[in-house]
Amino acid sequence: MTPEEVTALFTRSEGDYLFARWGRPIAPVVFGVDDATLAIFKGACEAVVGLAGHEMAETDPDLGSNLIVFFFEDWTELVRVPHLDRLVPDLARRVARLQAAGANQYRFFRFDEQGAIKAAFVFIRMDPDLSRMPAESIALNQIAQTILLWSDTAFAERSPLARAPDGMLVLRPEIAAVIQAGYDPAMPTVAHDSSHALRLAARVGHTLGQIQILGQEP
Repeated sequence: MTPEEVTALFTRSEGDYLFARWGRPIAPVVFGVDDATLAIFKGACEAVVGLAGHEMAETDPDLGSNLIVFFFEDWTELVRVPHLDRLVPDLARRVARLQAAGANQYRFFRFDEQGAIKAAFVFIRMDPDLSRMPAESIALNQIAQTILLWSDTAFAERSPLARAPDGMLVLRPEIAAVIQAGYDPAMPTVAHDSSHALRLAARVGHTLGQIQILGQEP
């Protein structure tokens, strides 16, 4: 990936560069699914968190769970969830806007005093398009887009997933490399200057080079 491509992944539509990663272990919970789908989501979370070299936990000291995923059929269901409006400000207004736009997903982040991610809320409305997707694909896509604070336009035209030769949907290698680079201990947890993307790009290039070497025939 070029430095410009990496920069675009964290440059918001307003023009500001903003990078943030989780500053604490991730403790996920999923509502609105059966046990099989719950296991798929937790498996996807473990895989992406492991890729990042980050940590998971059973509970979060502040919220109990800090990665909260909701599956539902209608946006209005959210306004009936007890106390959710305390965690997601202006919930009713957000719901009205999402409903008017016909959106089928939304992610909301909360941050600590340093600006690191401390909680994420993922809302998934199972419309006909999403209902046709395998649970594994939905889970990997959502966890990939939650492990870092990507730009609001980062995946507007291209998913973070790609189809492997065997037909399985996997993380695009360059996105996996960005996640790994973003969690490098030598990199800052939060960055507001686009020069940060130059350092990310250098690490991404190194990681992709290793992937290509490992993938060569002996």
